[in-house]
Amino acid sequence: MEYLFLLSLFFVAFLYSSVGHGGASGYLALMALFSFLPETIKSTALILNIFVSAIALISFYRGGFFKWKIAFPFLITSIPFAFMASVITIEPYTYKIILGVFLIIAVGRMLLMPKLTNETTRIVPIIPALLIGAVLGFFSGMIGIGGGIILSPLLILLSWASLKEAAAASAIFIFFNSLAGLFGVLKTGVLLNSNIVLWIIIAVIGGFAGSYSGTFKIASDKLKYILALVLLMASFKLIII
Repeated sequence: MEYLFLLSLFFVAFLYSSVGHGGASGYLALMALFSFLPETIKSTALILNIFVSAIALISFYRGGFFKWKIAFPFLITSIPFAFMASVITIEPYTYKIILGVFLIIAVGRMLLMPKLTNETTRIVPIIPALLIGAVLGFFSGMIGIGGGIILSPLLILLSWASLKEAAAASAIFIFFNSLAGLFGVLKTGVLLNSNIVLWIIIAVIGGFAGSYSGTFKIASDKLKYILALVLLMASFKLIII
C-alpha cells in the first residue's frame, strides 16, 4: 500500500503541475483514501503544495505567461485570510464534509477546464478581485488547499486571463496561500508525518515531470479522467462513509 501511495503521489503532482497547480486537492483525496491520521493531512497537503506549485510557477514564468497585474489583487487579501483561517479548529465531521464538497469542485474543474479557452482578456477589476481573494484565501487556509482549483476557471470565465496566464497566476496564488496556511497550522502545534521528506522528493520529481510534460508527448487528457475518478471516490468516502 505504501508503494501504491507513492506512485499515486507522483501521478497527482505530475498532472496538477502540468496546469499550474500544486495538487492539494489530489493529495487530500489520496490521504483520505489511504486513511491517514486527520491531524497530519492538512499540514502534509500544504507542504507538498508549496513545493509543486513553486515548480509550476517557475516553469510558466520562464515561458513568459506570468503577469503580476493578474495575480497581485487576489494575493492582497487571500494571504492574510488563509493564515487566519488555518488556525480555526473545525469539528472532524464538518471538515470531512467541506473537503468532500471541494473535491467534487476539483472534479468539475478537472473535466471542464480543457474546454475553456479565452485568449481575449481584460483588466482585472480591483474590488471583485479583493473579495474573491479573501473568500478563496479563507477556505484555502481552513481546508488545506491553495485555492487554484477555483481561481483559474474564474480568471478564464471572466476574461481576466488566457489559459496559460491563469495557470501562472494560480501557481503563485497557491504557493503563497499554502505558505500562509502552513505557518498558521504549525503555529497550532501540529506534528508532521515522519515520511514527509520522502513524499516531498516524490512530489518534486512529479512536479518537474509535469511542468515539462509537453516534451514527453504524454496524453495527459486521459490521465485527468483517472484522477477525476480518484477525487470522486475520496469525496464519496468523506461525505458518505
